Amino acid sequence: LERIVADQRKIIEEVTGRPAHQTPQLWALYKEVQDYYDKGMRVPDDVTLLLCDDNWGNIRRLPLPGSPKRKGGYGIYYHFDYVGGPRNYKWINTNPLPRVWEQMHLAWEHGVDQIWIVNVGDLKPMELPVSFFLDYAWNPNRIGPDGIRHYTEQWAAAQFGDTFKKEIATLLAGYTKITGRCKPELLNEGTYQLYPRKEFQSVVDTLQQLQQLAEQIARQLPAQYQDAYFQLVLHPVKAVTNLHEMYYYTALNHDAYAHKWEQANEYADSVKSKYLADSLISVEYHQVNHGKWDHMMSQTHIGYKYWQQPPFNTMPRVSYLLPSEMKENDHIDTIGYTAAGMIPKNRKENCFYQFSDHISMEAAHYTYAVNSQGIQWAILPDHGRTGDAITSFPVKAKRQSPGGNAPRLSYDFYLKRTDSLELSIHCSPTLNIYHSPEGLQFAVSIDDEVPEIISLNKEDSDQQAWNKWVASNIIIKRTKRYIGSPGKHTLHFWMVDPAVVLQKLELYSSGANPGYLGFPETINR
Repeated sequence: LERIVADQRKIIEEVTGRPAHQTPQLWALYKEVQDYYDKGMRVPDDVTLLLCDDNWGNIRRLPLPGSPKRKGGYGIYYHFDYVGGPRNYKWINTNPLPRVWEQMHLAWEHGVDQIWIVNVGDLKPMELPVSFFLDYAWNPNRIGPDGIRHYTEQWAAAQFGDTFKKEIATLLAGYTKITGRCKPELLNEGTYQLYPRKEFQSVVDTLQQLQQLAEQIARQLPAQYQDAYFQLVLHPVKAVTNLHEMYYYTALNHDAYAHKWEQANEYADSVKSKYLADSLISVEYHQVNHGKWDHMMSQTHIGYKYWQQPPFNTMPRVSYLLPSEMKENDHIDTIGYTAAGMIPKNRKENCFYQFSDHISMEAAHYTYAVNSQGIQWAILPDHGRTGDAITSFPVKAKRQSPGGNAPRLSYDFYLKRTDSLELSIHCSPTLNIYHSPEGLQFAVSIDDEVPEIISLNKEDSDQQAWNKWVASNIIIKRTKRYIGSPGKHTLHFWMVDPAVVLQKLELYSSGANPGYLGFPETINR
């Protein structure tokens, strides 16, 4: 392969009549080509190395801090759309801007600035992330993590005027947060938990609220904005809401049918109605402005069996009961007991309590943070599947040794009883960007125990592990703890390597079911 590159450069010299280094050249380390690079293949220093993401928005490799600069520099090839495993995602925008910012900020800070390319697939659903990608690339110092909301508002104002820019920004961020946590092509009736915590209902409720807001704005916008508003805002909100409703009713149908409850048939009819509505929403899109965007939403997105798209959409399977089979629904929702009587009064700090069988802590709601050794903790607003995220800066900081006064986040919590608990650490699916044997690391400890160092991603070459990470847009690392006394304790999250993005921490008893998004937060302020 190196000889082939050398021969290509000779051809360039013969054709141009100039030394090869005077003609810009680029080597894309895409998919298996990166394996050649990792195993030692090299090209001349004037060739730009185009580093790539994993097709799911997670950068695979970055130059080591302090490594010699290349004359040709580095670039990034990024994806907003993809055909391949674990599932195609091509139908609609699933790219939350906070994650795009965080990954491209990593590239920028590592000197990867020669060229940025983004694969958008169909351009129509991707106007916002494309605009953001290019605007950020033009001046990365202009937009920080706290500026993403302002950027979205200004983008909305540029399309529709100032009147509803804040509300439209809420819609754009809201639906992509939900599509980003589970691509529509991966969504099904089993994605979210039905009972006991009504996770699926909560997701649908959120989307329905977004749709109500989107329709309210549509009724008030001037006529000249209506077509663009439908295409850019109202359509994706309606389509995503309808899709989640369809799978929600499918889950309810399966549950009711298993219990022989009479509502099974009503839920089955709702599935059929939502499946039909999916097509009608697309037809509405295709008829706007005399068919200006006809067929742009014809992409299949229901009924996937494996990574490749189905030839046509297929309604989820539902079941009907005969009248003689029906029983009255006697289901009672249970969410466990509360922590009443154990919460201290007049607390001002964030603190967490054991409700039923779990304690759940959103990462940005730490009780206190220790900034030291030149390391600062910073919240990444709206980055994450359920709330904000947090990470350490600078992103090229040296590895830290946990313990003592090292950088950490601390979370006070109250335990009702002595217990053996599962500790789950939810992090963004950042890959092993430095190709180190141990991967990127962090550490955890409770109270005064010695911190346990955990690798976030050393197994990122394991196809099964990677499939799980990107399909659910999260890496969850687990370890066990025995806590021998009830009452107040403190969980510490220690920075070891930079670029680790923390979203949530959970402690829960054996047998507890966290659902797709984890347990709801158990905070008291």
